[in-house]
Amino acid sequence: MLFSRWILKIVGWKTVLKTEKLSKSVICVAPHTSNWDFLLGKLFYSAVEGGKVSFLMKRSWFFFPVGNVLRAIGGVPIDRSKRNLITAQMIDRFDSTAQFHLAITPEGTRKLNDTWKMGFYHIAKGAGVPIRLAYLDYRKKEMGMTETFYPTDDEKADMEYIRGFYKGIVPRFPEKFHEDQLTQTR
Repeated sequence: MLFSRWILKIVGWKTVLKTEKLSKSVICVAPHTSNWDFLLGKLFYSAVEGGKVSFLMKRSWFFFPVGNVLRAIGGVPIDRSKRNLITAQMIDRFDSTAQFHLAITPEGTRKLNDTWKMGFYHIAKGAGVPIRLAYLDYRKKEMGMTETFYPTDDEKADMEYIRGFYKGIVPRFPEKFHEDQLTQTR
């Protein structure tokens, strides 16, 4: 925890935490335009929560020995062609563990993507856990987790609220993220 705080301070990043400590949550992290987002996100979570956060990653990255390292730091390999199975598996994981935090980037890629994927929302809703809204703002050199959102029965209104949270956040590569992404879901 202290080591992560020290590194973030050295590289000039400010951390903001305004959410309560929970035993389970889905963490929606946006925008995601760079591999640096992953490293900064892991440092952030370690600095503010001190625990382990899991993340979904393409199965192709889980080869020996890289796969062992990814699993040790919370990686969960996924086959992106089987979306419904991933949602069900993650809901089961939440149901079978006392503590579990899963960070998901709704864009699903670092490339420019016109729509957000809904998996993070469906996992949280299905598991009955809150969504913690986290961001990385490269203009301010600030990362934070400042709101806990509890999904309702109005998916459209929920997504409008969640996407609205990210308006004005500046990613590392602004050309890979635009405001239109915040109005569409898949």
